[in-house]
Amino acid sequence: MKKTFPLQIEGRHPDRVLDALKHELRKYLKRERRRDLPAGVDYWDFDCRFGLSQDSAETVHLSQLIGKVDEAAQGGATQVYVEILAKHGVRGARGASQGGDLA
Repeated sequence: MKKTFPLQIEGRHPDRVLDALKHELRKYLKRERRRDLPAGVDYWDFDCRFGLSQDSAETVHLSQLIGKVDEAAQGGATQVYVEILAKHGVRGARGASQGGDLA
């Protein structure tokens, strides 16, 4: 998903526009996570970029995306650019310091 979302729409309350934007982002992520995983892949991971325009977009972690949208709305931005690209995720083996024997 590569999309520029308006935060101010004539005739709509800004809070409802913001809620609709967040709903669309969450719906997209949920839909992408439902896709079948290829062989050798453990989960769907996402590369995310966020900015006030496509040119100023910076890489952000998925968990920070909704917070960045809120910050932009509170800062008075008229639009935001969001890019979410799905990629394959493979879990690595746990080391000896993580989750070893409890005895």
